Amino acid sequence: MKKLFLLLVVLVAAISCQDNKITIKGHVKFTDPDMKMTLFRFKDHGRDTLAVVPIDENQNYTITVKIDEPDVYTLDCGMWEKVSLWAEDEDMTIDFRGVDTAAIKIKNPPFEIIKGSPKNDLMNDLNFNNFRNYQQMIAISQAAYRAAFASPADKDGLTKALYDANFEDVSAREKYLLDRYAGSPSTLAIIKMLDPIRDEELINSALDEIEKANPGYAPAAAMRAQKAEDKERKMRMMVGQPAPLFTCPSIDGGELGPENFKGKLLLIDFWASWCGPCRGEIPNLKETYDKFKDKGVEFLSVSIDKSEEAWKKALAEEGTPWPQVLAPNAGAEVMDKYQFSGIPFILLLDQEGKIVAKHLRGEAIGRTIGDLLDGFMPGEREKAEEQKAAKPAAAVPAAAPAGMTPATPVKSVPATAIKPH
Repeated sequence: MKKLFLLLVVLVAAISCQDNKITIKGHVKFTDPDMKMTLFRFKDHGRDTLAVVPIDENQNYTITVKIDEPDVYTLDCGMWEKVSLWAEDEDMTIDFRGVDTAAIKIKNPPFEIIKGSPKNDLMNDLNFNNFRNYQQMIAISQAAYRAAFASPADKDGLTKALYDANFEDVSAREKYLLDRYAGSPSTLAIIKMLDPIRDEELINSALDEIEKANPGYAPAAAMRAQKAEDKERKMRMMVGQPAPLFTCPSIDGGELGPENFKGKLLLIDFWASWCGPCRGEIPNLKETYDKFKDKGVEFLSVSIDKSEEAWKKALAEEGTPWPQVLAPNAGAEVMDKYQFSGIPFILLLDQEGKIVAKHLRGEAIGRTIGDLLDGFMPGEREKAEEQKAAKPAAAVPAAAPAGMTPATPVKSVPATAIKPH
């Protein structure tokens, strides 16, 4: 019923915008032969292309398209640069630098401004926010790479802490933009990115502002319905919930899925042959598998490769000894069920098939499995050890001189209380 309602509000939005044609034009400073501009958007876990046009001999381009649904669209400049824009009922101009002319080409495109479209003022601010976030992540990675650390774990810990701090800064700026542009239809571009559980109050408040400023605005109703559905789906993947069931063809023939491993602690690794970080994680997975394979722990790797040949070739190269399956349709169904878009995506299920940990990498994989086998939920052992280390030792009173009563012991207090991170 909820899906039917969502379909209806989207249909109303499409009908209300059926006559909206917009023109996007601009100049590209540096071009390649046969270079093209592509306008598309991401929809239903896929890419919906609206237009592909050439750049003319004067290095200009023009795109005229009908916008059926107001939304965030992406304009790609010859695969060198991309700009996110709000497409609804306004024309706009976007100039690009284009081809990287440096001797050593690095994929770090500049920030480009959308001109002539008031509804894209927010997108300019949001794009700049994302641009600076990307630059900051590069700077953090480079600083961590060059720095000396006592151990790889210290390096990973500091890098993650800096990434987390950067994420909090980006989130704060996004919330500021929601306030600054409150009521503007283009704030849907930010609402779309907000977490349906963590940011539920903020989402509802922002949607209320849009509907107050634009009575009957169908895209806002569609977003509200979508976020409600997203919340339900996300709650189904929370720790403690039964993992979604699936079966996929196995490298050895037949079908395998989580249900086949009930009664065992199960690690599921979603990966692909073309994914560098996935392949980089395999040596660690092998070591962890060898350590725990005789202790009631099973592994299942689920490839989202499009090519069965590429998958089999990678398996032969890696020599992974645990069960391997290939998800149909490049993993579209399992990605939707398990709600991930990036790989590797590694999670653990308990003996009953319930989710106990997600987004595991590196040393955390073996540590978490060890904790679970010892009866600790993820993170419980560390908390217990921190509390034990922080607990002050009882003060021992000095012996009193003869004839005197010992003083009342004074509880020792740490010099500085530091909140653990």
